[in-house]
Formats: sequence, C-alpha cells, structure tokens
Amino acid sequence: MSDEGALVQLSVVETHISLSALLLLASMAGWRRAVAAVSLLHGWVPAAVFVIGAVAMVCAALRRPRWWRRQLPLALTVGTAVAAATHWYLRREVGQSGPLPAWVWLTCAVAACVVAASGWRKDLWWRRTAAITAAVSCALAAGLVLNQSAGYVPTVSAAWTALTKGPLPDQTDSATVRAMPRGVMPPHGAVVSVDISADASKFRHRGELVYLPPSWFVTTPPPRLPVVMMIGAEINTPADWIRAGAAVSTADAFAAAHAGFAPVLVFADSGGAFGIDTECVNSSRGNADDHLTRDIIPYVASTFDVSRDRANWGVDGFSTGGTCAVGLAVRHPELFRAFVDIAGDLGPNVGTKEETIARLYGGNAAAWANFDPSTVISQNLYNGLSGRFVVADGSDPTANVGGQDVAAHSLCALGRAHGIDCDLHTQPGGHDWQFAAEAFAAALPWLAATLAAPGNPCADGSARPAPIAAKSIAGCR
Repeated sequence: MSDEGALVQLSVVETHISLSALLLLASMAGWRRAVAAVSLLHGWVPAAVFVIGAVAMVCAALRRPRWWRRQLPLALTVGTAVAAATHWYLRREVGQSGPLPAWVWLTCAVAACVVAASGWRKDLWWRRTAAITAAVSCALAAGLVLNQSAGYVPTVSAAWTALTKGPLPDQTDSATVRAMPRGVMPPHGAVVSVDISADASKFRHRGELVYLPPSWFVTTPPPRLPVVMMIGAEINTPADWIRAGAAVSTADAFAAAHAGFAPVLVFADSGGAFGIDTECVNSSRGNADDHLTRDIIPYVASTFDVSRDRANWGVDGFSTGGTCAVGLAVRHPELFRAFVDIAGDLGPNVGTKEETIARLYGGNAAAWANFDPSTVISQNLYNGLSGRFVVADGSDPTANVGGQDVAAHSLCALGRAHGIDCDLHTQPGGHDWQFAAEAFAAALPWLAATLAAPGNPCADGSARPAPIAAKSIAGCR
C-alpha cells in the first residue's frame, strides 16, 4: 500500500472513531440540551468543520505531479470564477459581500466539486470520497464564516428551529389568544402570527408577527400600551429579531420587572423575500415604506386595540433596519414618537449614491432625496421626536466597517439642530445580531418610558429606569 493510501485509511479510521465517540456522547443523559446549546459562532464546531475541510481538500489533491500541473489549476480557476461572480452579484444587489475567508472557502468548495466530477470514473473510491467531503465541508465552512460575521444563527438549537420552522419563543395562534381569559395576567407574553392586508401599499410581503406583553391580557379592552415596530437587517425574515435578536425574551424579562408592562412589538417584513433589499423605501423593489406605515399601523391598532397616537409609537432597527428606523421616523413624524437606530447607515443605499439612484429609483434623483434622512431632516423642524443611535465603540475591528459611527454622529448632530432630541451611545461588539440584541435590551427601558401613556409603569419621570451607562460622543450629548 502506498503512503498516501495508508494516510487516507488512517484518516477514515480516525473519523469513524470520532463519530462513534460523538454518538456515544449523544446517548448519554441530557444530550439534547448539550447538543442544542453548542455554539455555531465559536468553539469546537466551526473549528472542526474548518479542519475537516482543509484535510479533505488536501486528500482530494493527492495526485501525480502531472495532475497538479493541469487539472488542479483548472479546478481552482473555476472555483475562483464562481466565487468572484457571486461576490460581484452580492456587491451589486445588496451592497456588501461578507468577509474574505468565506470566499476562500467557497472557492475551495467549487474546486472540490470540479475535482470530483472530472475524476469520478477513473479515481479510486477514497479520492472520490475525499473530494465530496471537501466540497461539502468547505461549503459549510463558508456558511459558518458568514454566520460568524452576522451572528445570525448562534447555536445548533437555533439552526434546527430555523430549518424546521419550529415555534418561536412565546408563539401561539390568534384563536388561542382570543380564548385566553381576561383579568388573569399570564407569566409571559404571546407571539402571534398575522397576515396583514397590503391593500394600501400593494407590497408583496411575508407573514409578520406581533408580541403581546402580559399586561395586554389584563383588561377588556386592553390597556393603552405603546407599540414598537421592529425591523431586521438587510437580508432578513420577520422572525430575525426573535430568533437572533432575542427581542421576545428581552421584552418578557422587562415585563416581569414592570408588573407585566412592556411595549407591544411588531416584527415587520421590510423586504418581501429573503434576498430583497428595499431599504424601507418606495422603489422599483416595492412600496416598503407604504407597507410599514399605511398597512401595518392601522392593522395593529384595530386588531389589537392599541393606540394609533404617534406619541405611543416607536420604531427600532438593526443595520439596514437601523437606517429604516431613522428614515421612517423623520419622514413620518406624525406616526412615530421615537426611534432606535442600531448600527445603521447614513441613508438607504444599495451601493454608491449613483448606483442607489439607478437601482432603487430608476435614475430619479428627486426620489432619492425624498428618502434620504439627511435631506429630509434639513428640510424640516421637528417637535417631540426623540432618537437613540447605538454604534460599536471600536474595540472590535470588524465593527463600523461601513462608517456607521460617522453616520450616527452626523445624523444625531443634524437632528438636534432641527429639533430632534437624540443621543448617541456606544457599546462593545461587532456588527452582528449579538450586538443588536444587547443594544435593544439597553434601549428598551428608554423606549418604554418615552412611549408609555399616563398610568402605565415608566410613564412618568419618577418611574423611569436609571440612565443606561454608555459613552457618548461629543457633539450629540
């Protein structure tokens, strides 16, 4: 047997031993909880996938020198071309493309597919197995790198729930909510799926969700609770703030500390589909602005008996959702009293200014100006609108790569000059969902106090929570 053959067989034996050990561990008591809590952002799972991918790639390339000179360059060329085309497409359509290691892994995955296909008939079984293993593990590694940069799926449990469309925290159906007894406060809130008509906007959207805090169930009609519209990042689903941003568990914890009181949360669909970036504007990609303001607000107010008074409505968003939050608030001060912009951009963008005008507005610069927050703010004087900008403090080099800190400083300073009561806060972290979850948890007491109607906890100054410790940037406060 050749040395390379022995090496491969040894690798196969070691893999079988490792899998057997994992299966034995899985059979022990509490295995489900242990596996469910395994992190996909750091720890042994990403490391194992990276190692398996690299080793399998090397094994797939164990050939004669002639193959290295001819077939391998071809495979790498095809892999590079596919990765470059995908990178170009994402940059063009969504304005960002992810970290470099993800593209290296994607190149390797495609190259491994070429290797497997080109030598399928004449290769030995172990070479075919190594090539297939390399393709799968390298593709998985690319996905894990992207997930690490976004913090989108933190654990195995979250991944399984998302893949199987499992229930969200506190999720129930509207029939169960209607059947719940009034006058009895439940231990936690309820998340209800809603199908909101798009008669006003004609915007094709997915199903959306509403969180009702425990205090909503106490009286008939429900108490006059504040409402916060929650908008996710660029490539999103309405459930992202629940699955990745822990918004429902945060609201439940807040309610438990405030006699069951918390804002109603509306998890809105700003895209219409997973890969569509509307930037929450009316454009060739759909009337997202109209859907968020003309469809959702009337529906939630009439269906759940909450106030339509702008004094009780706020909007919170992360990344592109943060850009949406400030944009919606400054364009519609008659609808919103407060906004939280978590690591948003200076304005809606799907590339450069020229590319954005061309792709979203069909080349109409006036339409771009109508949805540009800086332009809109400079043309208005606001009364009673409050805002909170949250950006990373710079301790993580991957944070603020799009100039979110500069954008927040500029918008806050401009807003204060035009009557918006805004603050800028920083916190450690990168541009990911874990950062967004912490920022929302920190901002929720401020939102509840700002939007609450008289008679609710946190509605007056004496009931406001203590100020949140955060470093402010000079020029805002």
